[in-house]
Amino acid sequence: MNKPMIGVLPLYDTDKKSYWMLPDYMKAIEDSGGIPIMLPLTTDEDMITTLANAFDGFLFTGGHDVHPELYNERLQSVCGELCIERDRMEVVLFQKVIALGKPAFGICRGLQLFNAILGGTLYQDIPTEFNADRKIIHQQKPPYTNLVHSVHIEKDNLFHDILQTDQIQVNSYHHQGIKTLSDQLVAVAIAEDGLVESVVMPGYSFVLAVQWHPEYSYAVDEYSQKLFAAFVSACSSARFNSSVQDITA
Repeated sequence: MNKPMIGVLPLYDTDKKSYWMLPDYMKAIEDSGGIPIMLPLTTDEDMITTLANAFDGFLFTGGHDVHPELYNERLQSVCGELCIERDRMEVVLFQKVIALGKPAFGICRGLQLFNAILGGTLYQDIPTEFNADRKIIHQQKPPYTNLVHSVHIEKDNLFHDILQTDQIQVNSYHHQGIKTLSDQLVAVAIAEDGLVESVVMPGYSFVLAVQWHPEYSYAVDEYSQKLFAAFVSACSSARFNSSVQDITA
């Protein structure tokens, strides 16, 4: 079977006005059997529609904070750097990917974005709005391959089926997180302090997001490897199903 083509959402450097990519995302997909391709940063809806149809699955990467306007809140001073262009592109792309039933994997910002698009809300800054007692430090220092806190995994869901365990250790590098969970998502992993660490979207073959960074720990952590393997496998299935539809059309 041909390898699946996976669209990877670009990172954006606001100072240089350029988009770029962390090799960790690409390497994890490539090692798992997929072909990663960084997408252009565009708000042109026709182009986004073409991209949604062209690829077998999509990785929604980390990066900028999600603008609070997406979840109907005012921008607070504690919110970090924003990228309106990313927000606009990724909202439209996510909606089209969901409509097509294609796999979507969200990492860090990706999890927050999925939740905001689907009607949930976010903590604009965890240290000031959520865990004042600092039970868990969610912004670790390098190296990000270090696993710094545990998450509990709920049973009977896609995430548990992939990892086949009730608890894992993860890295942590974020200052925002889910405040109110979308009613279209299910929380499947929770940190010790109660913060949502992973979600899935029931009724879809693979719409899954995590708050940590499995791309950083991929080389040393079996559970990060399992996540990327499952994502690429879902993209392979989407590619096969699309080919069958083309043949029978």
